[in-house]
Order: sequence, then C-alpha cells, then structure tokens
Amino acid sequence: MDAESQKNHLKAYGITYWTLDKQQKVKWLLNYRGGAFLLPDFEEIQRECQIRGVSYEIISNTKAESILQDISSPSKNMEAVVLEKAPKIAVYTPYGKQPWDDAVTMVLTYAEIPYETVYDEEVLNDALLLYDWLHLHHEDFTGQYGKFYRNYRSAAWYIKEKNDAEALAAKLGYNKVSEEKLDVALKIREYVVGGGFMFAMCSATDSFDIALSAQGVDICEPMFDGDGSDANYQSKIDYSRTFAFTDFILERSPNVYEFSSIDMTSKRQVPKETDYFSLMEFSAKWDPVPTMLCQNHTALVKGFMGQTTSFTRDQIKSNVLIMGENKTNGEARYIHGINGKGFFTFYGGHDPEDYTHRVGDPKTELDLHPTSPGYRLILNNVLFPAAKKKKQKT
Repeated sequence: MDAESQKNHLKAYGITYWTLDKQQKVKWLLNYRGGAFLLPDFEEIQRECQIRGVSYEIISNTKAESILQDISSPSKNMEAVVLEKAPKIAVYTPYGKQPWDDAVTMVLTYAEIPYETVYDEEVLNDALLLYDWLHLHHEDFTGQYGKFYRNYRSAAWYIKEKNDAEALAAKLGYNKVSEEKLDVALKIREYVVGGGFMFAMCSATDSFDIALSAQGVDICEPMFDGDGSDANYQSKIDYSRTFAFTDFILERSPNVYEFSSIDMTSKRQVPKETDYFSLMEFSAKWDPVPTMLCQNHTALVKGFMGQTTSFTRDQIKSNVLIMGENKTNGEARYIHGINGKGFFTFYGGHDPEDYTHRVGDPKTELDLHPTSPGYRLILNNVLFPAAKKKKQKT
C-alpha cells in the first residue's frame, strides 16, 4: 500500500473486505509500506486482485515471518493488527440519493464494498443494532435544511426536500422536523455509546453535535419550523451533551450559510495551491486505533472544501484526538474520539477529489483517482471495526 508499488489503493480495501467476507483473517501491517495488507495466498484472491486491478506480491511463509518479526521489534513504530470479520455497513442517507451525492457511498461503490442504506424511520425503529459501522450522509440534524434558505429557497429541489422532510416527520408523529431529527441524533448517540462505530463528514459533523447540545431548545427561525426561536437560546446550549465540540457560538441568521463557529470555511486564509493537511503520527504499538485510521502512502493530504470544511481547533474537546490538521490555519480536518463503548470519527469537507463541491456539480470519477490519499482515510474507517479488539492501555 505504498505510493510506488500500488496501482489502486482504493480497490485494495475492497479486496481486503472481500477476503474477510470469505471468513479469512487478514493482517493489517500498520506503518509498513503504507499500511500493507497481508492476505492468505489463495488462487481465488489472486484472481480477484487481477480482475480489480490491484497490485500484489506473493511472498513465502519465511518472508512473511521475517516481516512480522521486523514489525514486532520495539524499535520499529509498526504493528500487525488482525482483521477478523467483514463489518456490516449502514449509510444514513435520504431516500433516492445517488451514490455520487456522497463521498463515502461513492468510494464504497468504487471499492466494491457492500453497504445498506437507512434513514430516520429505520433509525428510530432501532435498525442500527444490525450494523457494525454507520456513516452519516451530509445531513442537517438541526432541522434548518442545511441553511440553504437564502440562496435556494425558491429552487424546486429545496422546496421538495423541505416538503419531504416535513411529511416524514408528520408520518413519524412529530410536529417539527427539528424534533424528529433530534430523536434520530439521540438514537445514533445510543448506538455509539453501546459500542457502534460512527463516521461523519461535512455538515453531519457539527450539525449532529449542535442538535445534541440544543436538546429542549428551539434554535430554528420561523421559515424553518413555523414559529420563532427561543429567546437568548445561546445561553441554553449544553456542551456536555456533544461528542466532539465545545464553547461554540451558533449562527442565528437564517440568511447565513453556516451553523456555528465550529466550521472554519469563512475564516480560512489558505490558497487552493497550498491547501494541504498533515496526518499525525501515533505509536502503532500503544495507539493502534489512531494509527490504523491514519494509514496512508503520504503524510500530507490535499485539502478540500465543504459546507463544514474544517473544525476550529480550540472548540474541540480535550479528550478528542486530532488526527489531521492544518497548523498554520489553526484548524483540524480529521478527528476521532470514544463515547461509551463506541467510537466516532469526524472528517471535514465534502469530496476529497473535488476542491469546491457545489450544488449541481458533476460527480467525481474515482477511476481518475485510484490512489487518492483523502479517500483512503474514509476506507481506513470502514475496515477499523474488523480489527481484533486488544486490551487498551489504562
């Protein structure tokens, strides 16, 4: 999985998932040649690699033992993690969305990793219990329809999405979309606390935390929910309920395309040509989880924008790990934390290979980006639940 010898990093994850799905174990060699996968040598696997265009090498048992011995040396920042079982994957996404509307569904489809879709009804009916890993599509959990009001309130797609959301909330017994979305967010929190793995990108990251922090508080203006917001609602926000963020200030104006001070989009001073973020280095033997999530063939990843592009560093809770950051701009791009028995990862931006993704832009063709470092970070999270659980250091 290094830069020089792998032609298709993204499909290599699909091969690994496919092998796990055949009840075979895989060793993930953290920090060895870009996070290589050591698979059993079966003709079937070789053939699948050839069909999918994935580069591989056949090595002897002696060579494999020698590599594993080298990795186990205390002087090497490497580790071999056993992947045991193909995780069952759910994507939380509105009905009728196309795979290319979302970077995660796009890369899962490209890597040929199977997933199922769920939405509010399934979440509220406890369907998440069936899954090991959940991705949140670019959702607005606050009930403000993505804050698209100023630019798109007359657009047919905006009107349809608002009508659909209101009809679904009514069907599920709610007076307001914001109340229904809050209950969905609470169910997702339950899922994580109970041991689930949750991954979110773009606006699903901050809007999820904002919805949790505003439980019992009306932060929606009349054009969103038909009545006024609570007076002085900022003072009623409860940061103890959130996963990742604290001390943020909500954006009150319905005409501003922004939820809160968490997002750095409008505060960024980074020209496109120099917009990169660096991945942090962790101890593979002592901190295998963040090491796994940062496996890549480069430590420098191209930046990309989104409704929520990146996170204000000093509004991230102290117990949350920053795994990718642009230090010069004081922003975090890629963060990870534990809640209860489960884990969450938040990744800023919309599409790692589409710098300024806008409404109506053409879809990204991943055939043109088979070695994308930004997309690799998503797939690290997909395989993460397959890892054999080790006792954590205390």
